[in-house]
Amino acid sequence: MKKSSLILYLLLISIIGFAQNTENKYRKIPSVDVKTLDGEIFNTANISNNGKPVIISFWATWCKSCIKELDAIEDVYEDWQGETGVKLVAVCIDNSRSSAKVLPFVEGRGWDYKVLLDVNSDFKRAMNVNIVPHSFIINGKGEIVWQHTAYVEGDEDEYIKIVKELEAGKDILK
Repeated sequence: MKKSSLILYLLLISIIGFAQNTENKYRKIPSVDVKTLDGEIFNTANISNNGKPVIISFWATWCKSCIKELDAIEDVYEDWQGETGVKLVAVCIDNSRSSAKVLPFVEGRGWDYKVLLDVNSDFKRAMNVNIVPHSFIINGKGEIVWQHTAYVEGDEDEYIKIVKELEAGKDILK
């Protein structure tokens, strides 16, 4: 009797655990306070795009690969927005000593992205970012569905492919 009760209990726990895992296969954007280029506090849990995908790219002014990636995306960003409505949020991880250079840097490059400053690296840590560039694609529900580190010319083509798959209702797992 005890043995069958134990087996039934373990089976029930397994079923409950499996059901919970299938419902929550994606994690949400963590809630961290960062700053906008205007110096306003912005909570990252509020990153959204009216139900459309968002690309979050962690970068730094000293990172040549980051700049190449964001420049490459800038070249096609207007087209991407027209096709899919995607929004890019560039999260700069420069520390407080160099963060004053970010606004002139962004303006000089002509980037038309929302730029956030993560000077204490709180958001970076919450997203488990170890190297930059590190990009994430967020679905319309605010869930992280895909991520990629480093940059090689042409990676931006993969980003828009994933965004288009999301827009088509496909399930993304990476």
